Amino acid sequence: MKLTKSIAIAMVLALPQLGTAVAADGATLFKEKTCLTCHGKDGKTPLLPIYPKIAGQNAAYALQQMKDIKSGARANGQSAAMKGIMHLVTDEEMAALADYVATMAP
Repeated sequence: MKLTKSIAIAMVLALPQLGTAVAADGATLFKEKTCLTCHGKDGKTPLLPIYPKIAGQNAAYALQQMKDIKSGARANGQSAAMKGIMHLVTDEEMAALADYVATMAP
């Protein structure tokens, strides 16, 4: 009983840290999945002027764009460049990336 109570308290105390962990994972994924190669390490200095500046983008919008590119629903503009990468990104990773991009200063 005492162990269960201790675990429950530890979980409650860890909840505020959860948002930070997701942001950290997004930052790591931004590097690991090579997002910074095209969009710039700050999300606003893209490799080519035709690539979008994504820093500060709405998280829900960014997530939907990644999902649409991965599924093929979006196949316009420069989406072909991302199509080759998106098969390596899970839905959970896309959500973490979208949340991270939203926190970047525009």
